[in-house]
Amino acid sequence: MSSSKVDVYESKTAVTSDHSSIEEIPQNADGLVRSLSNRQIQWIAVGGSIGTALFVSIGWGLIEGGPGSLFLAFFIYATFIGAINNGMAEMATHMPISGSFLRFAGKWVDDAFGFVAGWNFFLYEAILIPFEISALNLVLTFWRDDIPVGAVCGACIVLYAVFNVFAVKWYGEAEFWLSTGKVLLIIILFCFTFITMVGGNPQHDAYGFRYWNTPGAFAEYISTGTKGRFEGFLGALFTAAWTIVGPEYIAMVAGEAIYPRSTIKQAFKTVYWRFGIFFVLGSLCVGIVLPSNDPTLLHVLDTEGTASGAASPYIIAMQNLGVTGLPHLTNALLVTSIFSAGNSYVYMATRSLYGLSLDGMAPKFLRATTRHGIPYYCFIITMVFPFLSFLAMGSGSAQAIKWLVNLVTASQVLNYVIMGITYTFFFRACKAQGLDRKSLPYYGWFQPWCNYYGLTFCSIIVIIQGYTVFLPGKWDVGTFFTYYTMIFVCIVLFVGWKVVKKTKFVKPMEADLVWEAPIIDRYEASIEPPLGMWEDVYASTLSLLRIKRNKGMSEA
Repeated sequence: MSSSKVDVYESKTAVTSDHSSIEEIPQNADGLVRSLSNRQIQWIAVGGSIGTALFVSIGWGLIEGGPGSLFLAFFIYATFIGAINNGMAEMATHMPISGSFLRFAGKWVDDAFGFVAGWNFFLYEAILIPFEISALNLVLTFWRDDIPVGAVCGACIVLYAVFNVFAVKWYGEAEFWLSTGKVLLIIILFCFTFITMVGGNPQHDAYGFRYWNTPGAFAEYISTGTKGRFEGFLGALFTAAWTIVGPEYIAMVAGEAIYPRSTIKQAFKTVYWRFGIFFVLGSLCVGIVLPSNDPTLLHVLDTEGTASGAASPYIIAMQNLGVTGLPHLTNALLVTSIFSAGNSYVYMATRSLYGLSLDGMAPKFLRATTRHGIPYYCFIITMVFPFLSFLAMGSGSAQAIKWLVNLVTASQVLNYVIMGITYTFFFRACKAQGLDRKSLPYYGWFQPWCNYYGLTFCSIIVIIQGYTVFLPGKWDVGTFFTYYTMIFVCIVLFVGWKVVKKTKFVKPMEADLVWEAPIIDRYEASIEPPLGMWEDVYASTLSLLRIKRNKGMSEA
């Protein structure tokens, strides 16, 4: 590298690394408290992104595309997000701060771009909270049709508040145990699939891959013939785009990890096998246990009808085979999984709003935190959104869920487009300033081409996800806006902020690649290396047992 490039980067490091004016090492330069342990981070990474979509909404993809298209779509889309994860991991481990990629977008691309990234992510996460509560109501009707919807909504709101308002470690602990339930549920469903397909069911029917032959692996959707099967694949692909998530959740907890770089790096590495085991294998299992033309599934997911409680394809399959008992256990674990997803969205929405405030893109009063590091004003605003779940008290709860899915699917994929664009600018800046990316905690392979691959196809999906509304006889203003509202909102936010603030795109030589890195370096140098995840689980369990034992002895 040239000496001039080295001078630019090292001069920044020298200036920013001067901590003579800093009295002590802050746990987090942005005011939050680093209290998420290794086991909590890893389990948030494993289960935090698994919710309603993998167990319930995946049925839409099966109906529209058939088992073959569903499996192929999930596999292909997983490669898109895996490519984005490759770049996101590099940035987030280098700079594990609160707000993560939302603030990277403003710092390394354009302040207006950061404004769009932050508000898009906040609205996306906030809208998902009532979606999960509505889905929870739907799943509960498996047991009874007369469970008060309002009572369920109110209970969720109270519990979300309890887990998020006192200390971040409460959220981490809750997610650790709730995510354990998700993993258990996935294992049960995989075992159910294999055992029943080889004949281990009450009907002794070794059905194998029967449904791939009848009604067929590739279903027709909208049109007929080859075109219809391709449209079926697109329908399954859009379901995959709604289901497969992960990198954003790991990035957003980086600012509150006790051991930010090492534990976040490990969490990002688990993304690839999580995609393969949970999402891709999960899509295969759904297509094995249930035909794409199952009448119960068609009725449950029909937005024009009244949804029943058997919302999960797995539960429908169990009932079709005459399996008893297991549907109730599955539904119970579904309840905890869906609740966990909503709990994560409260946390993510709160932190994204806090990150916006830190960068001057939201009111300054939102920076206020409790002594436990909870941004309470951001939390209060976020908790307004769960009250939208009371809209599900009407008879069309399934229709409300479908609308919410369409509205925020674009936001979800836009998050990955934002990550891809941000990494492109980050890569250019590293190259211009002579920063050897191999020296970073995480080195993304095959860059920048890997990032270009994910960015290109995520961008295409954002554009074409609502293509059906443009087909002859399919035009509907309401449907059009449910698919494309967030895209228009982002364009307006970007142009508006750029005009008002007169922002400019950041040049590669001017990007601040140092930023808070020296503070994080100093913090990490002052702490002991983290325990491995299972060592952490053992140590925390032992600590809990000691507390109970000491309490019992004192009472005696």
